[in-house]
Amino acid sequence: MKQTKLLVLSLLFSQCVLSQIYEVGLYSGASNFTGDVGSTNFIAPKEIAFGGILKWNRSPRHSFRLSIIKGKLKGDDANSDDPRRINRGYSFSNDITEITTGMEYTFWEFNLHESGFHHTPYLHTGVSFLRSEQFYFQNSPNTTSLNAKQWNFAIPFNIGYKAAISGQIILAFDIGIRYSFSDDLDGSNSNNDEVDIAYQFGNTNSNDWYTFTGFTLTYTFGRKPCYCNF
Repeated sequence: MKQTKLLVLSLLFSQCVLSQIYEVGLYSGASNFTGDVGSTNFIAPKEIAFGGILKWNRSPRHSFRLSIIKGKLKGDDANSDDPRRINRGYSFSNDITEITTGMEYTFWEFNLHESGFHHTPYLHTGVSFLRSEQFYFQNSPNTTSLNAKQWNFAIPFNIGYKAAISGQIILAFDIGIRYSFSDDLDGSNSNNDEVDIAYQFGNTNSNDWYTFTGFTLTYTFGRKPCYCNF
């Protein structure tokens, strides 16, 4: 009898896991940087960013989300409103790769197995792993590359709106501001032993921020979920 109950529970658990709705798709957008070089605007998409996204819709109100985005962070003092930065004339470009995992929460239920037009605003947060280049300014407006890469963490704060444009296709618009645990994405505060501390500048008490603004287009698959509690 006990073995029968365990078998039934096992089958129910397996059915719940295998019947969840998954999404896989593409991300396309633009990035911008906020730090010690260039403009201080938080949402000003300029540089092309692209990547992929995978979701597991655990319930009609939340899903687990994994994304990989490649982009470029750029800063130019000529675009700043600060006269001191304009006179300094620094500029940089940094190729980055970001891997983000976290959870997405919808404002309304988003159940694709119910009839009707499905749409909802949502929030997303988690943790990001960021790979970027290392460089510094050696008393000139031009950067000096260290020919090295560095890994850092960042916390994403995303707000977006998504809608099912067909039975299996979902289109979403997303603005995601990242707080990084680095003050060196713009070369202002290098922690590399090769760089003299005299080349550091800017506000060392404030870390760098960057933003991705763009669209995701995902394809859904999987059987009708039971959304069971386990």
